[in-house]
Amino acid sequence: MFKIIGADGREYGPVDATQLRAWVTEGRVNAETLAQAGGSTEWKPLSACPEFYSLPKAPPTITTPSGVTAFSLRTNGFAVTGMIMGILSVTLGCCCYGLPFNLLGLIFSLIALSQIKQTPDAYAGKSMAIAGLVLSILSFLLAAGLLLFGAALNWVTV
Repeated sequence: MFKIIGADGREYGPVDATQLRAWVTEGRVNAETLAQAGGSTEWKPLSACPEFYSLPKAPPTITTPSGVTAFSLRTNGFAVTGMIMGILSVTLGCCCYGLPFNLLGLIFSLIALSQIKQTPDAYAGKSMAIAGLVLSILSFLLAAGLLLFGAALNWVTV
């Protein structure tokens, strides 16, 4: 005979192992449900009882403040692409002034931030989108600086 502590924090039982197996099948209890075997004073997970060693462990679930499990969040593809384009624009900024990577990084990052803002419960990747945006803007500034520097050198030599 077993007693269990339900998800609501209340104590249920005593019930026999057959009834507990039925509850496992119904999804009412799982391997992590606290149970107390008959004659024992110790509460331990149901999977620690010899009769229930074979119960699969439940994966940990992390919920966001809005109640959505963290595993349902997907990284926004535009955010990833915007960050990659931003990195490429800075690293390739010396040749052809980072074009077209800085322009694409700017566009993809802005689209990603818009989508993440509209559906925050579905998408993650805001920090990647911001990084892509910053790197793309930095690339534009570097390109402008190189153009001004080149113009200044040309003006001085004339």
